[in-house]
Amino acid sequence: MKQYVVDAFTDKVFKGNPAAVCLPESWPSDELMASIAMENRFSETAFAVREPEGWRLRWFTPGGEIDLCGHATLASAYVILRFVEPDADVVRFRTMSGVLTVTRRRGDGRDGDDHAGDVFTMDFPAFDLKPMPVTDAMERALGARPVEAWLGRDLLCVMPDERTVRDLNPDQELLKDLPGLLVNVTAAGAADSGFDCVSRSFAPKLDVPEDPVCGSGHCHILPYWSRRLGCDGLVAYQASARGGVIHATVAGGRVGLGGGAALFSVGTILPD
Repeated sequence: MKQYVVDAFTDKVFKGNPAAVCLPESWPSDELMASIAMENRFSETAFAVREPEGWRLRWFTPGGEIDLCGHATLASAYVILRFVEPDADVVRFRTMSGVLTVTRRRGDGRDGDDHAGDVFTMDFPAFDLKPMPVTDAMERALGARPVEAWLGRDLLCVMPDERTVRDLNPDQELLKDLPGLLVNVTAAGAADSGFDCVSRSFAPKLDVPEDPVCGSGHCHILPYWSRRLGCDGLVAYQASARGGVIHATVAGGRVGLGGGAALFSVGTILPD
């Protein structure tokens, strides 16, 4: 089984969010896909199979299958559009979250790399957010008190400023007791940062302490900031140790997530 490792939401290796992309000829067992994800230890390993109806995509964390993942979808589109369908600029995936479309805008091919500067934009569903009371449990788990809390698939905690988000050192065990699948923490970007918002995403329930750049988390974060700032176009920064930039649009209950990708490795899995 061919496997690619791609850093998403960046144009340089060792930045952004790494994902493994596997292209089996037919579907492995769920148990094997879960074992491969555990062996890889990335926040997500994606499996894409071309079926008669088109591409189907599934995502596995070290803790199990997940219903939506942004960076591994971007990585999968990068692999397919570069190595499998190089003449195409659009790929559509059937997933647990419906049909997801990824469009490539070709880059400038600098330094002799035909794919340098390529940007991939994903059309994702926005999560509905419901306000929640800020609790002492949130403050204990995060080490700082949010000023607002919202719940979709994930918990979204809004902090007073960017520095608070960057300095967080949360208690991973206490995070598991909070509602939601992931805990996304966000604040407005500093005036001189060039970013509308900054964030971090924690997923100990999925055996991922911190997701370096979380696309599905931004399907919570970006709708919040779009309403708060009154704009449809946003630039977001994920302030993890690796860091990553997302260029986004929010409209009609959908979120457009755009970013680059960089290939780290190509290999073969020998599951037998």
